[in-house]
Amino acid sequence: MASLILVGAGPGIGAALTRRCVDDGEPVGLIARSSASMDPIAEALVARGSPVATRTADVADERSLGAALEGLVEQVGVPELLVYNAGLIRADQPGELGYDEHLHAFSVNVLGALATVSRLAPAMAEGGGGTVVITGGMPRPVSSHVSLSLGKAGVRALTAMLAERYGPAGVHVATVTVAGAVSPGWEFDPDEIAAVYRTLHEQSADAWDHEVTYTGRATWLGLATG
Repeated sequence: MASLILVGAGPGIGAALTRRCVDDGEPVGLIARSSASMDPIAEALVARGSPVATRTADVADERSLGAALEGLVEQVGVPELLVYNAGLIRADQPGELGYDEHLHAFSVNVLGALATVSRLAPAMAEGGGGTVVITGGMPRPVSSHVSLSLGKAGVRALTAMLAERYGPAGVHVATVTVAGAVSPGWEFDPDEIAAVYRTLHEQSADAWDHEVTYTGRATWLGLATG
């Protein structure tokens, strides 16, 4: 099994997750829109002795994403930890975007997560279980970020439904709502945020949290608190 399959591998939370959640030598699968954001992460993992498989894919394209996930599983196996970290972050006012732009944003922020989890969670359950974490944000909707507010609200709803569907089969589904701009060296440091993902992955089934809001001090707002 892969220790981690990460969709949305980039220099912030994505890179931090591989440092926090992957022990040296464990296999990893990475997906990003471009190899430029993914290659430094892969190189660091290889230097630590971890087998790495990489794929580029557009998460808004179901066929592209599905092919990438299938290729990773063939190379590194079904993951113990699956993270959907892709997102389209942009500022837009009410009425500024047309239907097509909103649909694209929703596809990246929500539908890609749905497609990823629904493809891999059944195999994770068959293999004995695992953890799925979806990166969230926007703890409250704001009119300056309409598409992102709608998308992250959708992530919270999606997480609840996926937890209901796959939790009884042994798959822990959760979202981490990051309540600020991610940047190293301050309260939303990506390494500190990644530590929350590892904590979720290590929780026992009788103490699973499904939603965590990270405000810089990891305030837990679990739907199922232990």
